[in-house]
Amino acid sequence: MSFTLAIVGRPNVGKSTLFNRLVGKKLALVDDQPGVTRDLREGEARLGDLRFTVIDTAGLEDATDDSLQGRMRRLTERAVDMADICLFMIDARAGVTPMDMMFAEILRKRSAHVLLAANKGEGAAADAGVIDAWSLGLGEPIRLSAEHGEGMNDLYVALMPLADEYAERADQDAPEIEIDIEDDESEGAAPKPTKAKPLQVAVVGRPNAGKSTLINKIIGEDRLLTGPEAGITRDSISLRTEWGGTPMRIFDTAGMRKKAKVQDKVEKLSVSDGLRAVKFAEVVVVLLDAAIPFEQQDLRIADLAEREGRAVVVAVNKWDVEPEKQQKLRDLKEAFNRLLPQLRGAPLITVSAKTGRGLDRLHDAIIRAYDIWNRRVTTAQLNRWLTGMLEQHPPPAPQGKRIKLRYMTQAKTRPPGFVVMCSHPDKMPDSYSRYLVNGLREDFDMPGTPIRLTMRGQGDKNPYQGKKKSGPSKLRKHIKGRRD
Repeated sequence: MSFTLAIVGRPNVGKSTLFNRLVGKKLALVDDQPGVTRDLREGEARLGDLRFTVIDTAGLEDATDDSLQGRMRRLTERAVDMADICLFMIDARAGVTPMDMMFAEILRKRSAHVLLAANKGEGAAADAGVIDAWSLGLGEPIRLSAEHGEGMNDLYVALMPLADEYAERADQDAPEIEIDIEDDESEGAAPKPTKAKPLQVAVVGRPNAGKSTLINKIIGEDRLLTGPEAGITRDSISLRTEWGGTPMRIFDTAGMRKKAKVQDKVEKLSVSDGLRAVKFAEVVVVLLDAAIPFEQQDLRIADLAEREGRAVVVAVNKWDVEPEKQQKLRDLKEAFNRLLPQLRGAPLITVSAKTGRGLDRLHDAIIRAYDIWNRRVTTAQLNRWLTGMLEQHPPPAPQGKRIKLRYMTQAKTRPPGFVVMCSHPDKMPDSYSRYLVNGLREDFDMPGTPIRLTMRGQGDKNPYQGKKKSGPSKLRKHIKGRRD
């Protein structure tokens, strides 16, 4: 990526729509109501032959206090400082407002390169607003329609000379790149996360559990908007970082409430965006509030991650304000094993997102969960183990028919999936499958990770059925004919 472009402007001028068009995917939530975007969202943009990083920001508002709008504005100003180029967007149909004039003055002082875009510029209704944009003193406005894709060529022409300048600077500053072409991954070892393919971690939970605060503490900077209000995060924001020497891509998701309580359209979009992040992740951190852990919604979220086949780590936040730590921890472990038997053995880590306490243990738990999720067991080991399990507890004989388990193999990892070849697979009771799954967890050290076990039939067919009769049979016919 040669440079970074931040899209800034008042709420509802079309910043997220342009962001989605530049990255070629509907990553950012878009709605008619203003103020949908609250966090900074980064994406890899393409415009012609240009490749750059684009940042979608919250709408600039005239607030400098500690209110939600004030914190959103500070985060946007931080994006302006981070970016190489700022694209200041106005609404061509609304024309230039006093707030636009004020923000244009701020951008002139804070950013070295400011481009002006008059969005919603399709049709004659926008002509007056485009002409009015000259009054901002930021040069010729680029007439755009982010929704319809108009004006993208003009944006390309404006970015081209700046892109060349940053490309030359990047070539001069580029470090030597070491390329390791040796494949040293032994059988059964998890693939090591790299900068090109970082470990994907999603942090999920109810609103106000402290997800954004936790991620800010992990990456060591205030990149995500936080505060006492529930439901601040709306988009699933992904951030790349290196945590404890491990390249990671961490997804911050919107808080998930009970479906019946979600009425707002934007919140519905936010929750579906969070569910999509769970599907992309390799490890899911379910973050609980120590004051009210294991509510019904927490159990649903953990169960969702297990059903999606993701490695799960349960973290209990706000541990720094918990008075009775030892008793609380015993109660948590008892409730965890009782309420989430499908995740038996999954790590339960106590953390404080505010102070950073317990983050080292959380990191180690994530790496271990990832390793278990990638674990491979050889077929020879599995069949020796299966023989012992059958001797210890043979399968039942429904309707007098003994179910024979012939052999077992591992078909996949991520999560571990096993296939057992047997007779009458449709008659195998769920209780016996659970017995085998629990045995796999215990004997091959796979606590907490989802395990998929499939029973597959292998009928007792005659191997010679359907084949042509061989020579000896013809000979017998010939002898029989001569006797007759």
